[in-house]
Amino acid sequence: MPIDQQPQASTGLAAGRQPRSLWRNRDYLLLVCGQVVSQLGSQFSLLAFPLLALFISGSPAHAGLIGSMRLLPYFMLSLPAGALIDRWDRKRLMFVCNVGRGLCLLSIPIALALGHLTLLQLYLVSLLEGTFFVFFDLAELASLPHVVAREQIIAATTQSEMAYNLSFMLGPALGGIIYGLGKSLPFLLDACSYLISLCSLLLIKTKFQRTRETRPEKLWIEMRAGLLWIWHQPLILFLACMGTLFHLFFDGIALIVIVLARQTHAAPLLIGLVLAMDGVGSTLGLLLFSRLSKRFSFHAISSVCYWIWAMLWLTMLLAGNMLTLGIILALIYCAIMIFDLAQFSYRRLLIPDELQGRVNSVFRLIAYSGAPLGLTLAGLLLQIWGPSMTITVLGIGVIGMALLITFNSHLRRARPLSEISREKFVEIPAD
Repeated sequence: MPIDQQPQASTGLAAGRQPRSLWRNRDYLLLVCGQVVSQLGSQFSLLAFPLLALFISGSPAHAGLIGSMRLLPYFMLSLPAGALIDRWDRKRLMFVCNVGRGLCLLSIPIALALGHLTLLQLYLVSLLEGTFFVFFDLAELASLPHVVAREQIIAATTQSEMAYNLSFMLGPALGGIIYGLGKSLPFLLDACSYLISLCSLLLIKTKFQRTRETRPEKLWIEMRAGLLWIWHQPLILFLACMGTLFHLFFDGIALIVIVLARQTHAAPLLIGLVLAMDGVGSTLGLLLFSRLSKRFSFHAISSVCYWIWAMLWLTMLLAGNMLTLGIILALIYCAIMIFDLAQFSYRRLLIPDELQGRVNSVFRLIAYSGAPLGLTLAGLLLQIWGPSMTITVLGIGVIGMALLITFNSHLRRARPLSEISREKFVEIPAD
């Protein structure tokens, strides 16, 4: 079937039937609430990982490398994971992955209690937890269109991201307090959060995919289908490539903040509060996105957001204290969230259900390939030149991204999200 005639995921609603409110949709609420709790726990451990690595080794480079190990599996496993997710039961897979992630994190407090925690274990836990995360994340990404109606996808994406950002806002601040109470406590609570997520998945009745009517092809053939789909969509391919650069220049931000804070002898609580500006800024972006997406084009939103990010990034050099740095971070996260919601909604509306796993795996393989390099680059730059030069070098890269976004012809011709959300079929003109 030609790409411009691909049907979208069925929502289980009859044609013309008014969808029920998202706040009365039991399965949608279970899915979102379960993941909010899980992500809150993840924020505890994500803050604790570099702090614990710095405590053991005293090396920012090790802290950056340990963080990058969690993202490395996306680069190695995305393509086969995407094809397998379109074959396997997505809900069952998410359940298994959460069990694996919880057990991995539980090993850290056990090793700490026994006095045998090493950097090697932190590397291995980060790698294994990241491997489970690849499969879980791709399956969860494909699940939302099955628990809400098509015309609710943009609203559901915005509302779910707003709920998730509560964890981003509260997690680092609470994580700093919790880490101060005990180095093993953040990992223990994160492991417990997966138990709540497991319960929510068990209570969801909706299936997370349609029954496949055709017999699965060989794995490499199904992987090729995802590659071909995204190859024939220049705008989606461009956004994926921009994702690579985004992670390369941005993923070291938490490590930069931690090193800046350590230079001023800031307490873990203050570090957590500054990193919590992620949630504050992202929530502001979520509140602004709905209005902006109706009034401005995808190109205008993208260009303005990236230029705001570029200008604010360089102002971090002038931040005289942690409070000012926190405000700057909040505004950066606000701009990034608005752009991320726009491109995320665009992809969810365009990708057919039977290709959700494969196309999203290709997209994230490309986009996330910059993440391990980003954390490693930030760690090395901080080790060699310190935070000021690191911010300058990465800031030059952000300016380059803003120029690419501004002058990309495919982004200029992108159709409004509100128009695409009302269609039953994808109708993208061939380039």
